[in-house]
Amino acid sequence: MSDQVELTTIDYSKDRPKAKNPVKVEDLTLRDGHQSLFATRGRTEDMIPVAEMMDEIGFWAVEMWGGATFDTMHRFLGEDPWERIRTLKRYLKKTPFSMLLRAQNLVGYRNYADDVAKAFVERAAVNGMDIFRTFDALNDYRNFETVVGEIKKAGKHFQGCICYTMTEPRMGGEVYNLEYYVSRARALESMGADSICIKDMAGLIAPYDAYSLVKALKAAVKPPIHLHSHFTSGMSSMSHLKAIEAGVDIVDTCMAPYAFRTSHPAIEPLVMTLLGTNRDTGFDIKALADISQKLENEILPKYKHLLDDTKVSIIDINVLLHQTPGGMLSNLVNQLREMDALDKIGEVYAELPRVRKELGQIPLVTPTSQIVGIQTVNNVLFDDENERYKMITAQVKDLCYGLYGKTAVPIDEEVQKKALKNYPRGEKPITCRPAEVLEPELEKAKKDVEGLAVDIDDVLIYALYPVTGKRFLKWKYGKEPMPAEVKSKTLEDAKAEIELVKKAKQGKLVEKKDKDVPEKGENLRTFNVFVDEDYFEVGVEETGDSPVIKYVQAIQNGLAAAPQAPAAPTVASGPQPAPRPAAPSAPAAPKAPAAPKPAPAEAPKPVPAAPADGTPLPSPMPGMIVSYAKNVGDPVSKGETVVVLEAMKMENSLPSPVDGTVKQINFSSGDSVAKNDILCVIG
Repeated sequence: MSDQVELTTIDYSKDRPKAKNPVKVEDLTLRDGHQSLFATRGRTEDMIPVAEMMDEIGFWAVEMWGGATFDTMHRFLGEDPWERIRTLKRYLKKTPFSMLLRAQNLVGYRNYADDVAKAFVERAAVNGMDIFRTFDALNDYRNFETVVGEIKKAGKHFQGCICYTMTEPRMGGEVYNLEYYVSRARALESMGADSICIKDMAGLIAPYDAYSLVKALKAAVKPPIHLHSHFTSGMSSMSHLKAIEAGVDIVDTCMAPYAFRTSHPAIEPLVMTLLGTNRDTGFDIKALADISQKLENEILPKYKHLLDDTKVSIIDINVLLHQTPGGMLSNLVNQLREMDALDKIGEVYAELPRVRKELGQIPLVTPTSQIVGIQTVNNVLFDDENERYKMITAQVKDLCYGLYGKTAVPIDEEVQKKALKNYPRGEKPITCRPAEVLEPELEKAKKDVEGLAVDIDDVLIYALYPVTGKRFLKWKYGKEPMPAEVKSKTLEDAKAEIELVKKAKQGKLVEKKDKDVPEKGENLRTFNVFVDEDYFEVGVEETGDSPVIKYVQAIQNGLAAAPQAPAAPTVASGPQPAPRPAAPSAPAAPKAPAAPKPAPAEAPKPVPAAPADGTPLPSPMPGMIVSYAKNVGDPVSKGETVVVLEAMKMENSLPSPVDGTVKQINFSSGDSVAKNDILCVIG
């Protein structure tokens, strides 16, 4: 054991003597834990049962807001993000609240104007935020200037982050070496950082690199050093221990049920590891066990369906090769699956480092992980042997222009030139602080939601997320009904669904009931009905009215299974039209008996058929309509943007395939679309 950790008499009680230099711990369960494992779907109502218990542990802080929570809450959960802070503050009265702030990106995916940034930080502080963990995806601290000024003005804790990344198997090389990180720490100290965080978003920091880095930072700067390292690669628990030996002040953990995989190390093993040493946390292991048990038994069942249960291993060693954070990796896989292109995942892994290098060797953290990841997918799916970067996202264009800041190394000249061709702001990149070229946005946002927004918090929801934010405000104030899939479910509902899945896996989902089957009459006619790769023998008999299906007989390997009575018809409310008789030569074909599939999250929108004289513009990928640049009747030139489609938070401008006039628009802003849906027709 290092001489930095002195072992004393072990005492398991919560009243054991206090350590000389106890390591401080920030708990991430209520933010990064469920963001990493359950797609940020944790609801406020499921945090309340453990909030008071967590308040008694003695955490340095509890991270419960920021990151993707703001987006997910209003978009998928129907919750007001601001209300979560106020609600949990009533239960966590002693422990400071921490949030993850994406500097000038705030909690979005682009740099917002200074007036929006100032208002956002002010409102977060007023609503109850104490610690602002602030990072910039490019480690360009010019993007800190506006938000840090507001944090200090509010008298809150400014924690400056250094996004940790590599271009070599270990820390070093020409770009992200020890000198680079020390220089970034000194820059944060000069900005007035109250603490400095090493933000290892993909779990890349090796134990001995963690030791060296913490040692160097402790020697170079005065603010406390904080280590944040995801478990993705399996190294972070070891890296924590080496960092503690090197004198790190604060580490991040999660409660065990919300730990590991792409989340963070669990707190419980760390408490036991340090028990009786001079870095002993002083935490009550029994109290922690009680919290974990409540999370495991009463909360987690609601979210187990979001866990990836197809992987046996809880670590992903490949992250050391592609450096993609876990959340981004799962998003890429889902996007490829929805595009029927999951077989291209190997090509995506191979292309990703190339795209990252061409875009300036930027760290892979929100939003740059999405920027690189989605552009990589676009390259793999749409490029050919004659051209690369055929479909460039709006965010890549903004990056090449300089709207995200300065990259660690210059962006590839050819890629930058292509991205900025006909770019609305100009084809020459900027070198100033990005927000200096952004027009104020807040007053326009207020006018846009006049009569809908009640206060400045509502206005900010819209300012950050115009499409989904406005939709949420309509839900919030009863202007539109909240969809059923957005509403919460009870623990009983969740357990019933789990039992349903178990039955389905056992082939017991549909319970067969004995029914009296009439004898076959002389008017019986049989038909072969083909469904996918199966076919069925269907018996139809006239009974005086219209032909009715008497039985469905599955044919398997040349043998007929026992006849089954047809399923009862669906009963609809209100008067129903009389059934239309089927033509004797072509009766309606029933579906093969099978376990019912769960209803989709959103019913598909019917798409009108394209006119014969029009050229359709199909969606190249699943996503959400941001806006149409043209209206019906507008002239359009080939290559001109017609519609902006959001896929995985990145915007794609889809060009017209021909010269002509917009004849038909099939969707509206905010609508979800599937791959190959016809977005509009040009004639």
